[in-house]
Amino acid sequence: MNRADTLDTVNARISPRGGLDILSRDEVARLRDASAGGLHDLLRRCALAVLTSGSQSDDPRAALERYPDFDIQVLQQDRGIKLELRNAPAVAFVDGEIIRGVAEQLFSVVRDIAYTAIEVKCSGKFDLESSEGLTNAVFEILRNARVLRPNVEPNLIVCWGGHSIARDEYDYTKLVGYELGLRGLDICTGCGPGAMKGPMKGATIAHAKQRRFENRYIGITEPGIIAAESPNPIVNQLVIMPDIEKRLEAFVRLGHGIIVFPGGVGTAEEILYLLGILLHPDNAGLPFPLVFTGPKSSAAYFEQIDEFLRLALGEEVAKRYQIIVDDPATVARRMRAGVDKVREHRLDNKDAFFFNWSLKVREEFQRPFDPTHEAMAGLNLHRDQPAHLLAADLRRAFSGIVAGNVKEEGMRRIEAGGPFEIHGAPEIMRALDKLLRAFVEQRRMKISGEYRPCYRVMA
Repeated sequence: MNRADTLDTVNARISPRGGLDILSRDEVARLRDASAGGLHDLLRRCALAVLTSGSQSDDPRAALERYPDFDIQVLQQDRGIKLELRNAPAVAFVDGEIIRGVAEQLFSVVRDIAYTAIEVKCSGKFDLESSEGLTNAVFEILRNARVLRPNVEPNLIVCWGGHSIARDEYDYTKLVGYELGLRGLDICTGCGPGAMKGPMKGATIAHAKQRRFENRYIGITEPGIIAAESPNPIVNQLVIMPDIEKRLEAFVRLGHGIIVFPGGVGTAEEILYLLGILLHPDNAGLPFPLVFTGPKSSAAYFEQIDEFLRLALGEEVAKRYQIIVDDPATVARRMRAGVDKVREHRLDNKDAFFFNWSLKVREEFQRPFDPTHEAMAGLNLHRDQPAHLLAADLRRAFSGIVAGNVKEEGMRRIEAGGPFEIHGAPEIMRALDKLLRAFVEQRRMKISGEYRPCYRVMA
């Protein structure tokens, strides 16, 4: 190892960590060749996000601006592959050696980018035009990442929430994670900071107290978001899905229950995604524990979310979730009881514990949404359709705002064409505008800096 800059950067070659499969010469060549679908640029951006874990910025361009000379190459050698890092952030190293968890996550990046590009998108093995084919692709990506574990009792709790949350909200997520860990439950999040890190941090202490080993702290992200929400260091199984829709489907197929902490537009997107699926008639009898929770200071936040959901989707939607304020132990007990019901249902229906095949996910929730100005303006946000279809387009609206806030391509579109315009039924638009204004006032849109809205709500 030699240093390119004794203060800021390091040059290094590292060997595989975390069980990366052997890559062929063709796969290595495609990862190295920037002209082959831009894979090298994608690899470079995702790798830099891993190497700058702990950054206080949620601007996806900040890391590349700070380390413009960073590069990563995949080298094929007789004994397997190695990664060559040039001008890598020194914060990822200790006394000249790369931090082990960072190295594992780096090889997860290589694994998932290679598998998605070569096996999913280009091989012809998957029918990506059908709902069944898209679900199969999600399954195979997760299986290749080795996060599907057969013969393991249901115990995986997905935790959603914002990366930009108040300190008391973050501390509360740790308390909930602690109570989950005491009850033998593992944690899956979006892998970033804030409400994605807190539950894992709390669970690690509880798992240690219970002398529980082989704990799972799964982080699921996607290329457009990873640079803004770098993986937190507790994540021991990182998975990069190809887009936000497959990321969301991975959460609901993999998890046995979901907890929602306070957050912003990304959290609202996740809520609408899951509720839209659960509102479909085919999923009416499916047990799926869903709890919204936060400290006392967040009570008004969940009142606003609840009010918006009831107004937009009808009173029936409230039957699919519980709101529990300032009571971590009760949250954990409810999730433990809910997971037990999931186990009984899976046994009765001969469904796998490790992947929720019984859940009906319509194509409206699977097809990637590209948030252009035209697409955002054309969303059908009216009540002249079933509630689950309205939820699908509301989810897309929030997804577009997420893109304008923290995704590089979305930010470029806002800079070039101005804010997205969102049209719909007047009462829904008024409620949406009220909710988004509250997010801005509560500083739930960005970690730092003054927030300039990337949207306009049009009645």
